[in-house]
Amino acid sequence: MDRQQEFVLRTIEERDVRFVRLWFTDVVGSLKSVALSPAEVEGAFSEGLGFDGSSIEGLSRVFESDMLLKPDPSSFQILPWRGEDEPTSRMFCDVLTPDQEPAAGDPRWVLRRQLEAAGEMGFTCYTHPEIEFYLFESEELDADGLPRPADRAGYFDHITGSVSQDLRRQTVNMLEAVGISVEFTHNEVGPGQNEIDLRYADALTTADNIMTFRTIVKEVALQHDKFASFMPKPFSEHPGSAMHTHFSLFEGDTNALYSPNAEFNLSTTARQFISGVLTHAPEFTAVTNQFVNSYKRLWGGGEAPSHVSWGHNNRSALIRVPLYKPTKGGSARIEFRGIDSAANPYLAYAMVLGAGLKGIREEYDLGDAITEDVWSLTTAERKALGIKPLPGTLHDAIRQMEDSELVAEVLGEQVFGNFLRNKQQEWDEYRVNVSPWEISRYLGTI
Repeated sequence: MDRQQEFVLRTIEERDVRFVRLWFTDVVGSLKSVALSPAEVEGAFSEGLGFDGSSIEGLSRVFESDMLLKPDPSSFQILPWRGEDEPTSRMFCDVLTPDQEPAAGDPRWVLRRQLEAAGEMGFTCYTHPEIEFYLFESEELDADGLPRPADRAGYFDHITGSVSQDLRRQTVNMLEAVGISVEFTHNEVGPGQNEIDLRYADALTTADNIMTFRTIVKEVALQHDKFASFMPKPFSEHPGSAMHTHFSLFEGDTNALYSPNAEFNLSTTARQFISGVLTHAPEFTAVTNQFVNSYKRLWGGGEAPSHVSWGHNNRSALIRVPLYKPTKGGSARIEFRGIDSAANPYLAYAMVLGAGLKGIREEYDLGDAITEDVWSLTTAERKALGIKPLPGTLHDAIRQMEDSELVAEVLGEQVFGNFLRNKQQEWDEYRVNVSPWEISRYLGTI
């Protein structure tokens, strides 16, 4: 037994923890959980906890349904929202086969595999997400069938006594209580829209942190008799919710993306990484924007990136190169703006990293930065500049993903197939659904 496992067992005993929740995700990133009694934790560390993997979306096939949950002791935390009366803790789990091999359908393993590939190239990947969400009065809709925002604050507004401020403050306290550091928080552009930015961490830790973050936001909202949602685009007329993520690659203590004498301080490695991501972005858009509603955000304005481009401090670009501290090499990074806040973080980060690493391995060339506002350009102007669109619907994204060798390689055969089947089913259900807009538009005029 290693020291981390010993620490977990000792903490469970000293804090009189009554329940230990084992967390993992299905293929679309829905959090799954099973409560383990403290007496069973040591056995779970050594042998894993058996469960029926075929009952979890995309995790295993029926004929190989026996799976094991292996807790990651480094992720152990007491859950502050459960209170002190009957303390409850959680650990994230890796999913294994009965012979203790990583399960091909485990999203966490998909990301681990790409991080190992990066490690073989000498890189450590760090990420820093900016996570947006909406806060509503409740799940109940108003008379027009729309959600009711918890406030009418705008970007960076300060409103005394705002429920959003109280929620963000309590959320930060709970995040820090479970070891997740926060950089800053603020009101976003939409009514009831908020943003909380997590401090940078390695990509696997960040993905775990995002799953914890979503849970805490929803729990705190309920404590305030409110309802939080990470739906990409809940309002037609207001911006959607993104999860812009900053990526950096380090070789030891050296930032591999930084070159002090190059344009925008971008090293050759950085340019190749950016080119890899841009080249393959249309192929993995179904992963970073996985719902029908996601494409209402991508193509609905509000600074969402709907075309493949990059630029320095250009917020209309899919990849932005910020220069907050141009003389500080350690802060060099790229911001990928194409992930929405409902994405499965394990798969989304695996795809961005996998595409970038391919660009480095195969020495992709990077075109010129775009200085124009991409949204204001005409179709002809974008075509002249070589700016290609991202998929316009989930259906378009599925078609491009199906033909992608890279996505199949990064996700692995099982996750690739299960994800596509899940998304095709969603599209099939959507395309035959008659919406209120269609009734209003056509019923009385045709």
